[in-house]
Amino acid sequence: MRLDKFLKVSRLIKRRTVANEACDAGRVLVNGNVAKASVKIKVGDIIEIQFGTRTVKVRVLDIQNTTKKEAAKELFEYL
Repeated sequence: MRLDKFLKVSRLIKRRTVANEACDAGRVLVNGNVAKASVKIKVGDIIEIQFGTRTVKVRVLDIQNTTKKEAAKELFEYL
């Protein structure tokens, strides 16, 4: 699954266009490398997102095309 879509489905970022902009600005890292929106995400990858002064680091646990709001938290774990 594409990185921008995963960020939207997992609700780490609200909209896919915002996820695209964050990737283009270099604020999203996958396994320690700056990632474009088109990077393929797989289970076990570590994603770091920089929100201003705060950084969120998560590990991908599952990949699904759609989820309900309550189930979205089961797609990743905070590190």
